[in-house]
Amino acid sequence: MPLSSTAKSKGKGVPKEALKGPEVCTDPTMLATHAMGVNYFKEGPEVALKPESEYPDWLFKIHLGPPKKLEELDPDSLEYWRRLRKYNTWQRNRLKKGKKL
Repeated sequence: MPLSSTAKSKGKGVPKEALKGPEVCTDPTMLATHAMGVNYFKEGPEVALKPESEYPDWLFKIHLGPPKKLEELDPDSLEYWRRLRKYNTWQRNRLKKGKKL
């Protein structure tokens, strides 16, 4: 019985099991009422979602979109200065990369 190159393993000729991805749930009611893929146990039910009143308010205020640009941030905020430092570090690294010693 010939083995494919992806199923071969180094060793005593024991065939290696092919890795398979997680099962994808397509049931719309399960997707609307449960947090799919959050349960880290191998066995057991998926975690059910609670009503919004049981979650803290800050959870719904989290910014989930793309990060704000430096010009959009307030210069008096800590986030502004952290972003500025990151941009300056990136620019220094790009300049160093081009230099030949």
